[in-house]
Amino acid sequence: MDDIRLVLYRWVGRHGLDANQHAQLLREAGLGQEPAGLQQRLIQGLAVLAAALAAFGLLMWLAANWDDLGRFGRFALLQGLVLLLALAAWLLPRLRAALGLALFLVLGGLFAYFGQTYQTGADPWQLFALWAALGLPLGLALRSDVLLAPWVLVLMAAIALWWQAEAPSIRLFNSHLPAQIRGLQLLHWALLAVPLAFLGRPLRRWTGAGIWSWRLALLLAVGQLSVSALLLLFGGDETVLFSLALLLLAGATFGLARPAHIEIFGLSVLALALNVLLLAGLGRWLLEDHRVEPIASFALLTLVGAGLLSLSVKGLLAAARRQRESEQKLGAAA
Repeated sequence: MDDIRLVLYRWVGRHGLDANQHAQLLREAGLGQEPAGLQQRLIQGLAVLAAALAAFGLLMWLAANWDDLGRFGRFALLQGLVLLLALAAWLLPRLRAALGLALFLVLGGLFAYFGQTYQTGADPWQLFALWAALGLPLGLALRSDVLLAPWVLVLMAAIALWWQAEAPSIRLFNSHLPAQIRGLQLLHWALLAVPLAFLGRPLRRWTGAGIWSWRLALLLAVGQLSVSALLLLFGGDETVLFSLALLLLAGATFGLARPAHIEIFGLSVLALALNVLLLAGLGRWLLEDHRVEPIASFALLTLVGAGLLSLSVKGLLAAARRQRESEQKLGAAA
């Protein structure tokens, strides 16, 4: 819409149109009207926000009256809310996504209270994994990013907590890294790919996932992979695994840069991660054993960082241009 508006402004200036003609031109182009579906989307957004705040408020009210309710009262209240929200989501199709989100949040509160009450000894990641597993059928039934995006957050939290529990020895500047950590690290990265594949384009006809839940999964996966790669580089001297992380990010960048699968948001996230890891690897090599004087090293890192940023921006602009040209060709063909 911004490109069309700029073209119209140039047209007005070129032909010397007055204010009335300018306003008529904007009306004919549809720029002076409310975007189609804005009111409906605004109502849906407010309903989702209200459901999330209501569920959070109920959990906070339960916490505030913790001593007055008793164990049976707490369980009865949480389980009753789960049943009530499930029934309401079934009976009210227009509010199904918002009520499903509230149900998912209350379900998490129920699991948290169960773990706190009975002290099962389970690790935190197991509770998050159970929450994600039991919330998945609800997400598949609703087929909406309103629920699938929070589900991604819970699942990625479970993966991160599992990695923290299974590989606590990876710390910065710790050169003694157990050999079994390598296998766990590969498993960690494989688990990060699961939600990306599940919410990806090939399965969307079955999952009902939208682009934003996939983008959130990509952001969290790239973040976890990048942090673990940095810890391996500076905490365990694992240059092989660090190089593998770079290759994985480069492969994902190549996949999203193909003309049929251009995704600017994903490419931006991957470009940022690649820049950070490349600069970290170069900095480790330069500063290790004082191969280069510190001042010269920092100057070189600054120049390389500026060059990588310039190349990233240039590549993203080229990808955006190819995407726009592809969309224009599809529109002309239609």
